[in-house]
Amino acid sequence: MIFVNGAPFDTDTSSSKENGTLLALMNHPTLVSATKSFKAIPERKFKIPEESGPERSEKCKWVYLFQREYATADPALVDFIGTDEATTCVSFTIRNRKSGITSVAHMDSPNIVDNGLNQMLSSFIDHCSDDNLDVHMVGSFEDVSPDHGSDSSGSESDGNLDGYSFSLCSKIIEILIMREEKFHFQTLCVLAHNTRRDSEGNACPIFNGLAVEMSTGSVIPASFDTTSRCPDEIVRRIRVTASYEDHQWDGKLLETYNTRTDRFEIAPCRWTWRQERIARRLRDLSDSEVLHICSTSPSAEAPDFVTNERRKWEYLIQHPDWKETFPMEQPRVFERTADGDWKMC
Repeated sequence: MIFVNGAPFDTDTSSSKENGTLLALMNHPTLVSATKSFKAIPERKFKIPEESGPERSEKCKWVYLFQREYATADPALVDFIGTDEATTCVSFTIRNRKSGITSVAHMDSPNIVDNGLNQMLSSFIDHCSDDNLDVHMVGSFEDVSPDHGSDSSGSESDGNLDGYSFSLCSKIIEILIMREEKFHFQTLCVLAHNTRRDSEGNACPIFNGLAVEMSTGSVIPASFDTTSRCPDEIVRRIRVTASYEDHQWDGKLLETYNTRTDRFEIAPCRWTWRQERIARRLRDLSDSEVLHICSTSPSAEAPDFVTNERRKWEYLIQHPDWKETFPMEQPRVFERTADGDWKMC
């Protein structure tokens, strides 16, 4: 069930089921006002200090998520949880009002929304004690007009997703309507609300990420640099692509983090020798070719998109056998050090 201002949202006023509900929600005065307030918040840039000393030892603790990952964090252990690099993806947040437990997912495909929401809710600690849940959606943009939204169920990596943003947002709303939990919408900065034009007139997202301040539940625009997208950055990036050929992850979000222990437990994912051969072919492409082949929004990607793609391919070429990365098919486990870095167990 969807709530706005503490009251059930009247879906009967919608023009066409979940699509109409999404548009009606985006036009709701309370959510329009919330979007304006969200846009007025300065973007926080997360970066790990290079120097030693008090600044480094006292830096805040955060949990970072890549595409198709989710994690649930406890305010007693973590200061922030967040994600970025979203173009046609959606940063989706659920917070339990009573406990402060917060789950964030970087959703990239309509076909992972149903199971993904189950994963997020089942990871809450005693979440059933309070079914009043605050919801925030940030990301996606008007890659095409909503009137031309595609019904594709592929991923952001599939390469043929005209109107993908609208399809993904619509699917999320559809699933929230059908569930029994009370989802109280607080932020809905998606599609038209999250679209700007660059100097060449191309549509781009205003915000590519968010962070949740665990102590207050406040959601802010956020970006993360390479130092703060940790631990195990390259392996986790590769899992995103590899998961589409690894059927154990069909319709699921990727598991990353243990809420109770504040450790990353990166579940294994299989990749094939075929991906190593593809990596060898792709690394010879020009930067512009990489953008148009590997992204559904080539004009909206961050400056480091191509570099990150090339780093993935080099890893696959050097480690074509996934069992080298996940020996005995066990998770890769990382724990925080005293100064806030991560070390592999």
